[in-house]
Amino acid sequence: MKTQINGTDILELGFPEGKIIGIALKINSKRNGFTRDKMITNFKNVLETPENYIDDKIFSKLAVALIEKSNEKPEDFIALNENPNAYSAYGLDHIEDGARKQMEVAMKLPVTVAGALMPDAHQGYGLPIGGVLATKNAIIPYGVGVDIGCRMALSVYDIPEDFYFENEAKFKKELIANSIFGAGHGFHGQYKSDHAVLENETFNMNPFVKNLKDKAWSQLGSSGGGNHFVEFGIMEFAQDDAVLNIPKGKYVALLTHSGSRGMGATIAGHYTKIAKEECKLPEVAKNLAYLDMNSQLGQEYWLAMNLAGDYASACHEIIHNKMERALGATILAKVENHHNFAWKEIWNGEEVIVHRKGATPAGKGVMGIIPGSMTAPGFLVRGKGEENAINSASHGAGRQMSRTQAIKNITPTEMKSILKDHGVTLIGAGLDEAPMAYKDINQVMEAQQDLVDVVAKFTPKLVRMADDGSRED
Repeated sequence: MKTQINGTDILELGFPEGKIIGIALKINSKRNGFTRDKMITNFKNVLETPENYIDDKIFSKLAVALIEKSNEKPEDFIALNENPNAYSAYGLDHIEDGARKQMEVAMKLPVTVAGALMPDAHQGYGLPIGGVLATKNAIIPYGVGVDIGCRMALSVYDIPEDFYFENEAKFKKELIANSIFGAGHGFHGQYKSDHAVLENETFNMNPFVKNLKDKAWSQLGSSGGGNHFVEFGIMEFAQDDAVLNIPKGKYVALLTHSGSRGMGATIAGHYTKIAKEECKLPEVAKNLAYLDMNSQLGQEYWLAMNLAGDYASACHEIIHNKMERALGATILAKVENHHNFAWKEIWNGEEVIVHRKGATPAGKGVMGIIPGSMTAPGFLVRGKGEENAINSASHGAGRQMSRTQAIKNITPTEMKSILKDHGVTLIGAGLDEAPMAYKDINQVMEAQQDLVDVVAKFTPKLVRMADDGSRED
């Protein structure tokens, strides 16, 4: 029996809404001897290079429709720059074509000043994940991303490595007791946390943002689905670090990764829709629709984005404070950095808006955490301030398999085996987050030696993630 391809599948590939979906579905209904996977691959190829399929006996109608659609120009059409500046790229040999093509399109925006692609880059919506884009007086909601202000937060404790292995059960108990995961999940009644972020006046900016406050309060101090985690591990300083005032040695550390939960996702969806209505770009660039920073809408999004970032930081602060009290430990150092955000910065002598979608700030002396996977090391780093990279670095290892591919190709037995080999205890997580779904973090770090210095290495030991493998709500 055939497994059908539906309209949602076609849309998720990036096809535009309208009659083109119908054309694709009609072609699929005949299937022409192709398996579902092969048909999906063909559709992807036609979407990327329709000019190669103009004379194809099966896909010609679809190819022509795509080309015609790409040339449609509304009255207020904004033309792309056909002679863009080049962008910098790191580890380009290991970055997929889809991410490169998205970056090439982003460089053609009339507001683009500079761009860079990090070594963990992979295809996303609009700007690729791992893409850095500096614009002049414009903010791109999908250049920031859906999970606004997603971040890493690290607490290094005055607890020696041996204590962890002697008391692993206690760490597991506290991890379960002081974290909560999954899309839509949150706290109720007496279990809700309080934080100054809830008193932020931006919540009263307009009815849309105000209506997000109750959900934000419920989810405050929680972690999302997907690749978000709370984990204990061993942080190794190979030498004394004078800046952090930490002697050489191995310490227990807590590392968390999550963002602005449902609030950030709702803000992203709302203002992306508005940007697309206001900024009529060609089909190939529609997900890069931007808002003028001098406009009311641009200022609204800017304030809402910063509120979401502050909220994400508050969620981490609550988790780390709970764990500090539960362990009765002293924190030697705290480091926090975020991605999926936009900053006002000076680049090449002018003020620009720097979008880092899945990329970490790495200005000179700026601290950051770059995780690998649940069985691969993460790295505490100090930025070198490389201007060609727009003062940025990767935000992790980056995916080499989509979630669907990982679920299809990795077995539960394989996942259990690799966890056992690395001495990692896992609570929750689906096969879509299996270590094998990610790039080699050592290869990624090798590609960005010019961007950051490694200060210490973090080895995960006890990892908790959403048990349903869900994405953010």
